[in-house]
Amino acid sequence: MNYGSKGIRKQMRSVNSRVPKTKTKLALSVLKLFLVGLVSLGLVGACIGFGVFRGMLDNVPAIEDIDVSPSGFFTTIYDASGNEIQTLVMAGANREEVALEEIPDHVINAFIAIEDARFWTNNGIDMKGMLRAFVDGLREKEFGSGASTITQQLIKNNVFGGGMEASFGEKVERKIQEQYLAIELTKVMSKEKILENYLNTINLGNNSLGIQAASRRYFGKPVGELTLSEGAVIAATTSSPATYDPIREPEENAKRRAIILDYMVEQGYISVEERDEALADDVYERIAAHNATVIEEAKDDHYSYFVDSLIDQVLDDLVNDAGYSREQARTKLYSGGLKIYATQDPTIQAIVDEEINNPENYPILKYGLSYRYSLEHPDGTVDNYSEGHVKLHLQEQTGTSVKLIFNTEEEVYAAVQSFKESIKQEGDKELGEVLEVTLQPQVSFVLMDQNTGEVKAISNGRGEKTSSLSLRRATSSLRQPGSCFKVIAAFAPALDTGGNTLSTVYYDAPFSVSVKEFGNWWGDMYTGYSNIRQGIVYSMNIVATKCLMETVSPRLGYQYARDLGITSLVESETLADGTVLTDIGAALALGGLTYGVTNLELTGAYAAIANGGTYVEPILYTKVLDNTGRVILDNSKNQTRTTVLKDTTAYLLTSAMQSSCDSNQYFNLGIYSTGTKARLDTMSTAGKTGTTTDNNDLWFVGYTPYYTAGIWEGYDVNDYISENDSSTKTIWKKIMTRVHEGMSDPGFKIPVGMETATICAKCGKLAIAGVCEMDERPGMVVTEYYAPGTTPTEICDCHVKVTVCAESGELASVYCPDGLRQERVFMLLNPPSPDPTYDTEYALPEALRNGTCHIHTVLWAAAHGIGSPAVDRGAAIPNGLSDRLGQVVPSTSAAE
Repeated sequence: MNYGSKGIRKQMRSVNSRVPKTKTKLALSVLKLFLVGLVSLGLVGACIGFGVFRGMLDNVPAIEDIDVSPSGFFTTIYDASGNEIQTLVMAGANREEVALEEIPDHVINAFIAIEDARFWTNNGIDMKGMLRAFVDGLREKEFGSGASTITQQLIKNNVFGGGMEASFGEKVERKIQEQYLAIELTKVMSKEKILENYLNTINLGNNSLGIQAASRRYFGKPVGELTLSEGAVIAATTSSPATYDPIREPEENAKRRAIILDYMVEQGYISVEERDEALADDVYERIAAHNATVIEEAKDDHYSYFVDSLIDQVLDDLVNDAGYSREQARTKLYSGGLKIYATQDPTIQAIVDEEINNPENYPILKYGLSYRYSLEHPDGTVDNYSEGHVKLHLQEQTGTSVKLIFNTEEEVYAAVQSFKESIKQEGDKELGEVLEVTLQPQVSFVLMDQNTGEVKAISNGRGEKTSSLSLRRATSSLRQPGSCFKVIAAFAPALDTGGNTLSTVYYDAPFSVSVKEFGNWWGDMYTGYSNIRQGIVYSMNIVATKCLMETVSPRLGYQYARDLGITSLVESETLADGTVLTDIGAALALGGLTYGVTNLELTGAYAAIANGGTYVEPILYTKVLDNTGRVILDNSKNQTRTTVLKDTTAYLLTSAMQSSCDSNQYFNLGIYSTGTKARLDTMSTAGKTGTTTDNNDLWFVGYTPYYTAGIWEGYDVNDYISENDSSTKTIWKKIMTRVHEGMSDPGFKIPVGMETATICAKCGKLAIAGVCEMDERPGMVVTEYYAPGTTPTEICDCHVKVTVCAESGELASVYCPDGLRQERVFMLLNPPSPDPTYDTEYALPEALRNGTCHIHTVLWAAAHGIGSPAVDRGAAIPNGLSDRLGQVVPSTSAAE
C-alpha cells in the first residue's frame, strides 16, 4: 500500500513536472507569435511610414527648380541727374537688396549667434539643435519653435511662402520637406550666398523686409554704417517682429539684445568689453528720435506731380510693350525692385514748381473743392456723396445755376457744412469724409526737349499737393485746345501737302458750314483778304476754318493731328440715343473737339514742329531695369519717331509763330499778334496762343531752339476766365527765361533751299513796284519765305494805280490840270460775299469805273467851242485798268 502511495506520488510528481514544461512551451509560442506580429506590424508601419515619408519627398520640388532669392523689392526712381527722387512700395515689398560684403561682420555674427550658432559647420540642419528643442519641448510641453537653421528659415520663407500651414499634418510635411531641401541646398549653394539671401529676406518689423530696409527704417542709414549695438537690436526682432519691436516694445527688444550679445561673447565673436560697451549704448533713444522724423516726413510723403504721371506711363508701357497684364504690371511696378530712370531735370523742375506756385503770378485768387462723404443710416444702408451733391444743394438753396468757385476758403467750408446739415438725420453715422480745397484758377505745365522727346518737367497744378496720384491735369485731363489747333489741323497740312504757302490768301468775311456760323475772336469786323501767316499771327478763325474746309479737308486735318500724337480725337462714336460724335468737321480747325486734348500731347505736337517736322513721342523715362539689372523697358527702342511734316513746312510754321510772338499789328486795325507777352528777351521764341470760345481754357504752347513748353490755365469746373485774369503767357515767359539763362541763341535753323520773295500782303503774289506799297495801309509789301519751288511767279492782281482828278473824284482825263491830278492805289474787289470788310474801304470806287473826269472835259470843250464830247471810258483809263475793271478777284484761296 505504501508502495502504491509512493508510486502514485511519484507518478504525480512526474505529471506535475511536465505541466510547467508545457506552459513554458505555450508561452514561448505565444511570445514568438507576438514578436512575429510586432515585427510584422513594425514592418508594415515602417513600410507605411516610409511610403508616407517617400510621398512627402516626392512632392518636394527639385533643388534646381527652387529659387531662394528674396522677392518683393521696392522700386526706385531716379531723375536725369541720378538722384533718387521716389520709392514705390506695396505691402510685402519694402525690401532693398544688399550684398553680403556690404554688411559688417558684427551684424552678420549677431544673426548667426541667435539664429544658428553652428551655421558655418552644419549641413543645412542642426541635429544638436533639434535634440535641444525636443528636450525643451518635453520640459515646457510645447513644441512650437526652435531648431530651424538659417538655411531652413530661408527655404520656409522663399519656397514655402513663410510656412502658413492650416493643419498639423501639413506643418509636419512642410518641415520634413524643408529639412530635406536645406541639406540639398547646402550641397549646391555656398554658405555666404545662403546667408546673403537670408539677410535680404527676413521680416524685421515695421514693414522692413531685409537688413538694409530695417537699417534705414530704424536708424536712417545704410547697413554698412550699423554699430554692434544697432545690429543686435535688429537681430533681436527675427523670432517675433511684433514682440521685439524696438519702437513699440523697446524693453523686450533690449532683453533679447542682451541675450544676443552674451551669445556673441560665448561664441567668440566679441569680447566682454565690446558687449558691455554695446549694452551701455542708449540706442533706443536714437530709434525713437528717428521714428519721430519718419512719422513727420510721412505726412508729406506723397508722390510729386512728375512721378504721378511717370507711374501712368510706366504701367501703360509694361502692358503694351512688355506684355504684362494690368495687374501684373502693377505688382511689378510696386514690388519688382525696378530701377526707373526718369527724364526729369531737377533744376528745371524746381524752376517750374517755383513759378507755378508763386502767388504773385496770378491776378486773381479763388477756391474750388474736391469732396467725398459717406453716411451709414440706421437701417444699414450707405450713401456716398461728392462735390456734385454740394453743387445741387447750393442750386436748390439759391434757385440759380451754381459753379463751385468760391472767393474764400471759409465759403467752401460753409457750403460743405450746409450740405451736410441738409442730409444728415438722427442716427446716421459718418463713415468717412475727405475735403480738399484747391486754388483756382488752376494750371498745368509741360516742358520737353523736342529733339529727344524727353519731358524735363511737369506740373499738374498749383497749391499744396496733399496726396499721391492726384488729378493729373497735364497728362490725363482733357481740355479744349482752342486756337492752338489751327496750326496742327489746318495750316500745317495746307502748307505740307495742300499746295499753300504762307502768302496764300483767304477772304475773311462771314462764313458758315451747315448751320454753324463762324466769326473772329475780336468781334464782327472782317479783314478781307488775309494770308496764312496773318492767320497764325493774329489767330484768325475764319481764315483757319476756310483753309481746313476749302483746301485741306477735315479728314486730312484729323489725320495730321493723329500723326502729331493727338490720341484723344474721335473719328466716329455713336451714343445710346443715336447721336454720332466725330471730330472730323469744321470745328476741328478751331480746336472744338469732342473730348479735348492733354497738355502733354499738345506740347508733343508742337515739339514735332520745333524738331523740323519729326514727331518724337514724349517720354518720362529712358529705361526701366528689373531687380537683376535686366532692361525690361527701353525708350531708345520703343519710342515712336515719325516724320510728319517736311522740314520746310516746319520752318514756315515756326517763322509765322515767331511773328506771333513779336509785336505786330494787322495793318492799322488794332488787331495785335497774340503771343507777344510770351516772347523771351534773349532767345528766339515761336508759339501759339489758344483760347476757347467761352474762355474756359487758355493756352500758350511755344518753343525755343532748345525746349518746347505748354501751359494751360482755367477753372477745374469749366468757367469763364478773362484774358486780363490769365497768367499763361507771363508764367511761360518767366519759366522759360530762367531755364534758358546763360544759353546762347542760335536762332531757328533754316532748311537748305528756302527761298524768299517780296509780295503783296493782300493777294500773296509778287508785289508791283510803285503800286502795292502805295496802298494807304502800312505793311502792304512784305518779304516772305517759301519752300523750294513754291515761290509765286505771278504779279499782284488786286491793286491798281490810277490818276484821279481831285476836283471831280473821277479818273483824270487829259484835260485835267496837272495840279489836280493825283496818283492813287485801290483794290480791285469782286468779293465772294456781299458783306463789307476792311478791304471794302480801299476798293476802287464806283465813280472811277464810269469814265474820265466830266468837269474838265466839258470845260475844255467849251473853251474850244466844241459841243459836249462823250466821256471816254476806255482810252483815258491808264495802267490797263479798263481790262481789269470787270475782272473777278480770286476766290477764297489764291491757290485755287
